[in-house]
Amino acid sequence: MPSADGRERLQKVLASAGVGSRRASEELIDRGRVVVDGKVARLGDKVDPVTAEIYVDGQRVVVDNRLVYLAMNKPRGVVSTMSDEEGREAIADYIGDLGVRVYHVGRLDQESEGLLLLTNDGALAHKLMHPSYEVPKTYLAEVAGPLPRSVGRSLRAGVELEDGLARVDSFRLVDAIGNTALCEVVLHEGRNRIVRRMFDALGFPVSRLVRTAIGPIRLGDLRAGRHRRLNAGEIAALFKLVDGK
Repeated sequence: MPSADGRERLQKVLASAGVGSRRASEELIDRGRVVVDGKVARLGDKVDPVTAEIYVDGQRVVVDNRLVYLAMNKPRGVVSTMSDEEGREAIADYIGDLGVRVYHVGRLDQESEGLLLLTNDGALAHKLMHPSYEVPKTYLAEVAGPLPRSVGRSLRAGVELEDGLARVDSFRLVDAIGNTALCEVVLHEGRNRIVRRMFDALGFPVSRLVRTAIGPIRLGDLRAGRHRRLNAGEIAALFKLVDGK
């Protein structure tokens, strides 16, 4: 049972977070592999799971069971809001009642599809969206072809848009079939419709755009309209991405 101030034995908190059994968690603590609020933990320590920052082998472990971290595959035609005043399909139509209010991390325009992250962890969401953290996002863009090599060079060098220069971190031609080319681009830009506008400016409009990754989180085989909870390793990877900046 938690004490009156909400503190619980550290090994119990770690076990509840899925780190391992209580016995395995005790061994991790005993070997000095657990750090709580900047200090190496000791057997017998108690923590408040709501406020404690806990790291195991340098990786953040989220122990507050009130926090929710989801990946969703947004279908084409769905707006990136929890609800829509115009009655269009929105995110909440697909995730159902989670018991807590979650927010989407970043946006995808209505005609784009793919990975969205949803969470009620406001601090992490802010870091993932803030330009200074330069979180990379990966997209597959289907564009009118054939595509000359100069397009990739231009995207990497920078394309002048009405709101300033925009460039991708990387570009790769995945496939080319007839008059259609499939490209993978990675960028940390967060401006509205940035991928579509860059290709438009070069004369190659995007017919389909799918976001396949945000930082270390990949869309994988998650079906359109479905969502899943991030596992402990994925959550730790997100914290590692932003905590080092």
